Amino acid sequence: MPPRRGRHGARGRLKTWPNAEKAIISPNRLANTTRARQAGRLRRRWTGPLAINIRHPIINLKLHAVTSKSLNTFTGYGDGYVEINANRFEQSVLVMPEGQVNAWPVSSFSEISTVHLGQILELAPEVVVFGSGRVLRFLPPALLRPFFDRRIGVETMDLYAACRTYNILMTEGRKVAAAILIDTIASAK
Repeated sequence: MPPRRGRHGARGRLKTWPNAEKAIISPNRLANTTRARQAGRLRRRWTGPLAINIRHPIINLKLHAVTSKSLNTFTGYGDGYVEINANRFEQSVLVMPEGQVNAWPVSSFSEISTVHLGQILELAPEVVVFGSGRVLRFLPPALLRPFFDRRIGVETMDLYAACRTYNILMTEGRKVAAAILIDTIASAK
């Protein structure tokens, strides 16, 4: 019997094309290539054509900034401050996507009490992003009990990660509250 010749050439080898580096390959052809199987690029759930650079797989993404003047967005942050809608705040703040930015009367992590966390509960968010300052510090579970009882998620992270996470959740349309602690006592030292 003569060797089988199909679209992949003799013995199942992939034909070479003049533009092989930037070829549009269907998922079936990609799955049949030995090189793809060996490199771990085999994915059977793909649908439709896939643009792939065979030698150097690089995915190009085009990102667009979503700016809305009606929503509170963190536009900057640094040591001892955050910027919300290009307004600089050097004290702790409570932020929701809509409404005004509220001052949060907390100047250090050790001062946080149930009274301060009650101010967050009054906003009735579905998730709270707590920025614990420059250093990641977790609140005691006893202080977080009222959030758990109301099934409100609390995510603790440092100041910078909290600002970025809030912006993402706010853009998704979630009812998120950001409680950003700016250590004014530590900043003054």
